[in-house]
Amino acid sequence: MAACVVAASASAAGRPTRKRTRVAMGTTEDYEETCRLGEGAFGAVVKARHRATGRPVAIKHLGAVLGGHAALLREAQLLEASACDNPFVAGFRGLARNPATMALCLVMEFVGPSLDDLLSQCPSAGSSSPPLPEATVRTAMWQLLSGAAKMHERRVVHRDIKPSNILVGCADRSVVKICDFGLAMSMDERPPYDQAGTLCYMAPEMLLEKPDYDERVDAWSLGCVMAELINGCSPFEGLDDSEEGQLCAIFDVLGVPDDTTWPWFSSTAFAAARMPEFDSVQRRNLLREHFPETKLSEEGFEVLSRLLTCNPEKRLTAAVALRHPWFAKIGALELPMREEVASALPKRVNRLRVLCR
Repeated sequence: MAACVVAASASAAGRPTRKRTRVAMGTTEDYEETCRLGEGAFGAVVKARHRATGRPVAIKHLGAVLGGHAALLREAQLLEASACDNPFVAGFRGLARNPATMALCLVMEFVGPSLDDLLSQCPSAGSSSPPLPEATVRTAMWQLLSGAAKMHERRVVHRDIKPSNILVGCADRSVVKICDFGLAMSMDERPPYDQAGTLCYMAPEMLLEKPDYDERVDAWSLGCVMAELINGCSPFEGLDDSEEGQLCAIFDVLGVPDDTTWPWFSSTAFAAARMPEFDSVQRRNLLREHFPETKLSEEGFEVLSRLLTCNPEKRLTAAVALRHPWFAKIGALELPMREEVASALPKRVNRLRVLCR
């Protein structure tokens, strides 16, 4: 099999660098496509079988509108760095070229359905019990935070963690894996960083266009995922598809920051324009009212609230979150199969509103 070389970007003085890695390059003729897993503006993802080994894989074909080969090579580099020795990121299997069109595609581990597929069939918020038991939420979050912590060690920020980008192992539902690194970035790149991701999982500092955000934007997104595992819906749903609407949805629950909780916030254009409109009620943190002890223990709530902290300087990183006592006892993950949670309830509204500027 031939190979191509994908090099990590040079880092500034004092920053760790990754070694140059050789990425396997095959041909699409090595695979037999079996079904289509997803399709959108990005291109398409299909399930395929490796002809020689019979191993199932997922193959991503990237649309030219998103940058073609350059974007695919960049995604391959970031996925390879994140997935190496990381059981909670979908594995990287190499690149393949279509000999007829010379188009490149990304070959990845086939894991199973998305967490979004599973949650869409769980009881929604307002039902008598949460969609998943707290022990299940704890184990799933331990896996996701472990995957993110290792990814962040390698200076990769995903920027689009959400249930549809988390896969559930189809064999025994005992593992969840982060996937789709199409919007990921390397912290070896210098700021300013672009706004990227899905609106209702986007951290406040990114919504406010802070140019030098870091890996804690992923910690916020993981807090949103944790809330969704507990309540069955995204914790912050804006009234419109705008950054301002999303910020207002966040502040309605967490309270409007002030100079004691987040000094940088008062210097933003949003604060200058909107602060006079906020009343005293909107300065209270109401998160515990949305997640009472009947749904989440005190230790579990500490993790959730510190992931969902507006000021990124006070927010838990993935690595620090894993040291919280809530994770002292981790059991086996047993997510229900889709058939086990299917009901007559209508599916959730598709929330996959992606911004990338």
